[in-house]
Amino acid sequence: MHKNVSMQDIVDEISRLLDASVTLEDRSFNLLAYGAQSGDIDRVRQESILRRHASDEVRAHFEAYGIATATGPVRIPGLPGLLGRVCVPLRHGGVTYGYLWALESGALTDERLAAVAPLVGRAAALLATQARGRHAPLRQFFSADPAVRATAGVDVEGPVTAVAVRTPAEVPGPPRTLPRGVLADPDVAGTAVDAPLLAVLAPAAQAAHVARLLHGLYGMAAGVGGPRDDPGEAWQSWREALLALRVAEHVERHAPVADWSALGVYRLLARLSPRDLADLAAESAALTPRIAASVEAYLDHAGQVQETAAALGVHRQTLYYRLGKAGHLTGLDLADGEDRLLLHLSLKAAALLPPHP
Repeated sequence: MHKNVSMQDIVDEISRLLDASVTLEDRSFNLLAYGAQSGDIDRVRQESILRRHASDEVRAHFEAYGIATATGPVRIPGLPGLLGRVCVPLRHGGVTYGYLWALESGALTDERLAAVAPLVGRAAALLATQARGRHAPLRQFFSADPAVRATAGVDVEGPVTAVAVRTPAEVPGPPRTLPRGVLADPDVAGTAVDAPLLAVLAPAAQAAHVARLLHGLYGMAAGVGGPRDDPGEAWQSWREALLALRVAEHVERHAPVADWSALGVYRLLARLSPRDLADLAAESAALTPRIAASVEAYLDHAGQVQETAAALGVHRQTLYYRLGKAGHLTGLDLADGEDRLLLHLSLKAAALLPPHP
């Protein structure tokens, strides 16, 4: 395979070689990629794909088999409603960065699993590289080790919240006007655009104020993660802050400061890969901007025509015409609940895509 293959490319190849349904998750059981479905599917795989994250109950069940410390494939037997599967820990440098899951089909022999070991190693190395790039500049902020935190001069106690702020390239470092007890690290590379990120760790009660302050100073978007009682888990809040920042930069309703706890469906959509977002957005791509805005307003108002028409400043008959036009252009029936949901999600997903050049 080419050296610049993506995680999805690796998973697709593993799925093909094993002829099995494959998913890849990080060590917090967040879905990163999945292969085409082959054979039966169970509730765990279905919910993992739909929700992009396994439940705490599922996580505890699988971790009981020692997957976090295993150095090779772990076979997990099936239960009523739960298919058997093989878990291959994605380890690199002695650290588990995630898990590759394959639903048991009776054909997952040790030999076939050994044949995909190089691809598994490649996926583990890629995850390790991503983790270092994401967390290395912040490891002193987010370390649970008191010695490391003392060395870094970190005295923020839980609960804490991470804030991600996009800063102008010419700004060399964090402002000197942050409240006491707030830590900032400017040495964080941006992930979506070239502009750098400022990583901030604040007492949870001050996070919203800090985000607004930084927006006022820099005039750019900010994302606020969820609070964590244990500062050692602040990296999870940082991940949420990055996703919230993504929403703040694309969705006017949540700009310029987006709080993870208030993002609603965007908490799910922001986790999707660009490819998945594009696939979902394609369902509404045929709509003109005016019709798309009218349909989204109609769906946001729970199908209330009078309220929607008033919000748009148009006559009800005009709205009915646009809704009918939307159905004709997309082939979706706005009187059908699933079609309405698909179209609504499609319009929301489209907002997160970068504008066409």
